[in-house]
Amino acid sequence: MQKNEGIYIAGHAGLVGTAMFNRLRDEGCTKVITRSHKELNLTNQCEVDNFFKTTKPEYVILAAAKVGGIFANNTYPAKFIYENLSIQTNVIHSSYQYGVKKLLFFGSACSYPRECPQPMKEEYLLSGWLEPTNEPYAVAKIAGIKMCQAYNKQYGTNFICAIPTNAYGPYDNFHPNDSHVIPSLIMKFHKAKIEMCRFIEIWGSGKPVREFIYVDDLAEACIFLMKNYNSSDIINIGSSEEISIEKLAYLIKDVVGYKGEIVFDESKPDGALRKTLDSSKINRLGWKAKVCLRDGLKRTYKWYLEHEKEMLQ
Repeated sequence: MQKNEGIYIAGHAGLVGTAMFNRLRDEGCTKVITRSHKELNLTNQCEVDNFFKTTKPEYVILAAAKVGGIFANNTYPAKFIYENLSIQTNVIHSSYQYGVKKLLFFGSACSYPRECPQPMKEEYLLSGWLEPTNEPYAVAKIAGIKMCQAYNKQYGTNFICAIPTNAYGPYDNFHPNDSHVIPSLIMKFHKAKIEMCRFIEIWGSGKPVREFIYVDDLAEACIFLMKNYNSSDIINIGSSEEISIEKLAYLIKDVVGYKGEIVFDESKPDGALRKTLDSSKINRLGWKAKVCLRDGLKRTYKWYLEHEKEMLQ
């Protein structure tokens, strides 16, 4: 991947896409291609085809996706499966049709079975039933992985599939109804701090264990794979740092500086009890995460404070 070659980032304005854009820019890439949703609707096959026909990117990073937490997945399951299937089908097929040299597709840790042995190894994919609370999203991501593998097999493409753990950081989705756990908790604790609330309520028991990766680490890992990985086999990207939701809540409480109490609503769903990745494969290739969770949360909260007003507009 040369610095003067065309690199299209689908979803450049999102959490991962923004970090990828910044990383490529810092590495001196001069032809990073982006399009806003208004300029290019990735769920529209005709628009995507015309874009690839006229732009002809040499590399594609498929970071565009419909994402959200438990509430959003439970509320909008049809949107999650339709939009994700549409986006990835259009981009992957057009990448093949117009001779893209290499494509990176992002799978999801929720594509592994609900009762998967932990930490989850790449070979555990499709070895059991999925977690019901995000099944439509997971099915779409599995379809994307299988599509990349099928195109590699039939057409000789170089489409690689990475499965990242839960990413967080600057430019995350801080929407109150469909954000993931870290931005959701940062918002809740910050609001409770400002309004001097005596307590805040958090969904679930707090017992589930999760793994999180700071988005700049994820972007670095992806660039590493684009340069060094050429297999159809999926590859995990994780931090190897796991934490319970309860401990995460208290950690964010400390970072934000909230002084009240935390109440866990055990009537709400927990999701899978443990979900962490085995990242030994990418570690053996020479990449490891650098940013610890506390430092990443501090950076994320600092960014949130700097951009809170514009997010409310």
